[in-house]
Amino acid sequence: MTYQEVRPWVRAIRQRVSDREMPPYRYDKVGIQHLKGDLRLSDAQIDTIVRWVDGGAPLGNPADMPAPVRFPDGSKWAYEDELGAPDLIVKTKPYTLPARGQDRWWRPIVPVGTIEDRCIKALSVKPSLKGRPGAHHANSDLMVPDDKTGQYVLLERVSEYASGKTGEIVPADGCRTLPANAMIKWDVHYWPFGEEVKDDQVELGIWLYPKDHKQKAKYKQDLKLYTLLMKGGELEIAPHGTAMTQGFHSFDHPVRIDSFQPHGHARLVGMTAEIFYPQTGKLEMISSVSNWTNQWHTSHVYQDDYAPLIPTGAVLVLTGYYDNTAKNKGNPDPDQWVGGGSRTSDEMSHAWITVTHLDEAGYKQVVADRESRLSKQTTTQQQQQQ
Repeated sequence: MTYQEVRPWVRAIRQRVSDREMPPYRYDKVGIQHLKGDLRLSDAQIDTIVRWVDGGAPLGNPADMPAPVRFPDGSKWAYEDELGAPDLIVKTKPYTLPARGQDRWWRPIVPVGTIEDRCIKALSVKPSLKGRPGAHHANSDLMVPDDKTGQYVLLERVSEYASGKTGEIVPADGCRTLPANAMIKWDVHYWPFGEEVKDDQVELGIWLYPKDHKQKAKYKQDLKLYTLLMKGGELEIAPHGTAMTQGFHSFDHPVRIDSFQPHGHARLVGMTAEIFYPQTGKLEMISSVSNWTNQWHTSHVYQDDYAPLIPTGAVLVLTGYYDNTAKNKGNPDPDQWVGGGSRTSDEMSHAWITVTHLDEAGYKQVVADRESRLSKQTTTQQQQQQ
């Protein structure tokens, strides 16, 4: 908060900033670079900080110092500044996390409170401030009454949270449906961290589009887990070893990828997303994260006119890289064999990806509209430069 507090740490600041570990937005400078909520510093900003530290980190003129930053207290919702308060808040039932022990899972089922189908505009999961260090992830699935039996059955994933994630926004041309009379089945993964958290609750904030949006929305959007293991494959990492996993996904219709979020535990260090075009043999890199960390599960959301489009028959290629050696700073124990599993000590190999499902006519229209907007934007920029 003050220069006096910062001054002893300037060498560490220089290293973390120049290594692009801070701000905590791990995304490489390859592939699509037009992202919403991109926290990365520019090369010029990084150079400025490096020069300041190398020059002795002078205070400068105190009269030029800006007002201190006011940090949020954790009570505010993501997207609240732009969208207001959530239309719905769905909480887990209370759970007491012990101070010590192994992984815990809390899976209550709670009503949403909807009386009609609505399109979701945005979603954000918010652990409690005290329980946040122990909330590894919090997934939620929709449950709806079966038409024949009346019993509640699983429908689809509605949201996913892992430590550091902000949330998801559904594009205006899509609809992720929140059904009438829905229930949410929570799957909260806790990890005891040395302090008891009594009656902890995780909250899901839901913003809704207007009631008539379902008639206006052209396409369905969903969030799913896309694996990086071939069918029947297993993930095993030897002590002091490395590994790679790879998954291939194709669609029988064209789609748009709206966001990409790698997921793993302590040994995952990188993941890429590429598109393979069988007709031409071209392999196109769309996103790469080569310094991934389990502490920050960022969902990388593409800007509207740059979100990757996958034509029918093209293949989404996901590749994960694992480091079980002592060189991996996040590795708790390089002497252990590590296999796939849900515990924090295990490893995972998948990506959370939001997909808007198009049809052929819609795909062509999205391409044409995008090319028109980008062409006009380029022309305007050229005129301004002249």
